[in-house]
Amino acid sequence: MAMTLAQKILQKHSSDQVKEAGQIVRARTSMVLANDITAPLSIDSFRKMGAKKVFDREKVALVCDHFTPNKDIDSAEQVKKVREFAKEMDVVHYYEGGNVGVEHALLPELGLVGPGDIVVGADSHTCTYGGLGAFATGMGSTDIAAAMALGETWFKVPETIKVNISGQHDKYITSKDLILHLIGLIGVDGALYRALEFTGPVISDMEVEGRMTMANMAIEAGGKVGLFPADAKTVDYCRSNGFANPEEIYPDEGAVYCREVNIDVTGMAPQIACPHLPDNVKSVDELINIRLDQVVLGSCTNGRISDLRQAAEIIKGHKVHKDVRFIVLPATPKIYEQALDEGLLSIFIKAGAIVGPPTCGPCLGGHMGILAAGEKCLATTNRNFKGRMGSLESEVYLGSPIVAAASAVAGEIIHPARM
Repeated sequence: MAMTLAQKILQKHSSDQVKEAGQIVRARTSMVLANDITAPLSIDSFRKMGAKKVFDREKVALVCDHFTPNKDIDSAEQVKKVREFAKEMDVVHYYEGGNVGVEHALLPELGLVGPGDIVVGADSHTCTYGGLGAFATGMGSTDIAAAMALGETWFKVPETIKVNISGQHDKYITSKDLILHLIGLIGVDGALYRALEFTGPVISDMEVEGRMTMANMAIEAGGKVGLFPADAKTVDYCRSNGFANPEEIYPDEGAVYCREVNIDVTGMAPQIACPHLPDNVKSVDELINIRLDQVVLGSCTNGRISDLRQAAEIIKGHKVHKDVRFIVLPATPKIYEQALDEGLLSIFIKAGAIVGPPTCGPCLGGHMGILAAGEKCLATTNRNFKGRMGSLESEVYLGSPIVAAASAVAGEIIHPARM
């Protein structure tokens, strides 16, 4: 049987024969992930099921990135619970304090996930690793508890939507614009429990960090996974980060897809997701006089070094608008250090930005960037649900690092070409 990427990876980890979409298969996990919000629930379930040890102390990652540095007593207690569990289970990959980064930027950087892996995490944006050719998906904390104990879980083999992206785009278009355009096209439930498989010349030319940005937001279209072929670029990226023996992975010729979506990026303008859903997408040129109170650059979607470079190139020599709080959060300590060495942080600070530590913070309305009633924010994050970043009366717009930097200077959402 000719297989899609999703089917091929599931087959690699299952003793069941993968025959068709909709089939239930058991599969071995390569990595199981939880964070400081979701891990405590998983730990409780782990105890209740009578488990005594995690299945493999090197294949469980606990990353305290959401409410850290601890914002209050409750978050401190959450992290304490995770820390003590990690010590008890002798978990190798526990991250807190100076070594913690936003989980979906940190794990690829550490070489803990890669092509052909099955990764499950108690966080919906676990699908990020599909940018590396991994079948990676979010699950509830109870399912994650079982995976931590057993090292396996079950999946319904998803149907796959093939997304072919072609054409020539200008310098202001990024991978964030492409995924926002797709979500606007098919809707927030357009890929419900389906795999999104990306292909085409634009994808082949795209760097790995851009692919992870797109895979990260597959869930915003309802996708079970967002998958990219693991090509030579992927192998080089993973090998350079210490992932053991990465191999190229491609779908088979003749694989069956439930739908094909063709996107031509020629002439595309930067895309903005407007309140209050990721599929309420408009061209930046359609948005006139949207004044901003805050701009956020960071998150598991767009906090990588390439994102910071793009934003710094735009904002260099300019000043952040007097009415705007521009918050810059490098996604990991390594990215922070690299941005420091390259002078990017100096560019942001001289422009009047607030540079903070690696944290999910404002993305989920946790801390370090909460919105008051009536405030508007443009963020490079992945969700703009009502009340996502603070008050139910605030508004969140989603855009690329390039648009974010330009808009921070202008004080309103603008096309970067107007800088």
